[in-house]
Amino acid sequence: MPQHSVYLWTLPMFHCNGWCFPWTMAANAGTNVCLRKVEAAPIFDLIRKHRVTHYCGAPIVHQTLINAPEELKRGIDWRVNAMVAGAAPPAAMIEGMERMGFSITHVYGLTETYGPASVCAKQPEWEELPLAERAQRNGRQGVRYLLQEGMTVMDPRTMRPVPADGETMGEIMFRGNITMKGYLKNPKATQEAFAGGWFHSGDLAVMQPDGYAKIKDRSKDIIISGGENISSIEVEDVLYRHPAVLAAAVVAKPDAKWGETPCAFVELKAGATASEQEIVEFCRERMAKFKAPRAVVFGELPKTSTGKIQKFVLREKAKSASAIDT
Repeated sequence: MPQHSVYLWTLPMFHCNGWCFPWTMAANAGTNVCLRKVEAAPIFDLIRKHRVTHYCGAPIVHQTLINAPEELKRGIDWRVNAMVAGAAPPAAMIEGMERMGFSITHVYGLTETYGPASVCAKQPEWEELPLAERAQRNGRQGVRYLLQEGMTVMDPRTMRPVPADGETMGEIMFRGNITMKGYLKNPKATQEAFAGGWFHSGDLAVMQPDGYAKIKDRSKDIIISGGENISSIEVEDVLYRHPAVLAAAVVAKPDAKWGETPCAFVELKAGATASEQEIVEFCRERMAKFKAPRAVVFGELPKTSTGKIQKFVLREKAKSASAIDT
C-alpha cells in the first residue's frame, strides 16, 4: 500500500481494529473515504468520485459489488485493490472480482490474533494460470504475517504438524507478538486456547505442499454424515457457482438415519428463481453425491453488522425443521 493511497471504509473500524487500517492510513499519509452503509451504488460512486485505490470487506461485500448492475460499474479504468477476509471466500467470488478488474488479496485471522495474521501471498507465476486455477490458489489462507512468530496446521491431540499433503486435516494454530495474551478474567478458557503453547484457532485446515494453509471448515461447522466428514465450505463453494445464488450457508441438520445431513440456506439474486431440486442437482453434478445438501431453504440470510452470515441462527433453524419433520 503506497503513500497517499485513497482508502474506502466499506469495513467498519470497530471490526478487529478495522483490520489495522486506521493507523495504516495515518502512517502512509492516505485519504480516508467514509461510508455509512454498504450498498453497491454509493460504493461505486465514491470509487469514481475520489479515485479510490483500496478497500476491505467480508465476502458478502465483494459479492454485492459483483452482482451489481453493470451500469454501476462503468467508468473505473484503474486498478482497485481489495482485501477479503472473514469466512473463507468462495473461489467464484475471487473469480468475479478479477473479472471486474479488481485485484483481490486474501487474508485470514481472528480477533485473538489482532485480526488478519496470515495472507495468501501471491506468486508471480500464478499470473500465467487460467483464472479458475488462479482463484483456487488465491482462496487459500496462506502464510503467516511477518509480525507473527508462527502459523501451522497441527493435530490438536498430539500437537504435531500434519504432513503437507493437502489432505490430512488438522487445526490452524498461531503464536507470536500479535497473538493475544489471553481472555480477560477467564484463565480456564485461556488455558484451553493455548494448550501446548500455541493458540488454537478452531479452524480445521490442511497444509499444502507449497506451505500454504487451506481452511476446510470451522470445527463446529463440520458435518458428520454416516461417519463421513463433509466440509460446509466445500458445499458453499459449489452453491456460489449457481447463477441464481447471491449468498449461501450450509449447516448440519439432524437426521435419524445418517446422524447429520447438509442443509443449505440460500439467498437468491434479485429477480432470480431456482427450485430446491434444481439446487440439489446442481451440487450433485459437481461433487460427491453424499456431500450435496438434502434440504434447501430459501430466504434472506441473517448477517452481523460486519456482513458475516450468522450460522448459529441457521443451525437452530435446521434443528427446528428437523424436529418438525420427525
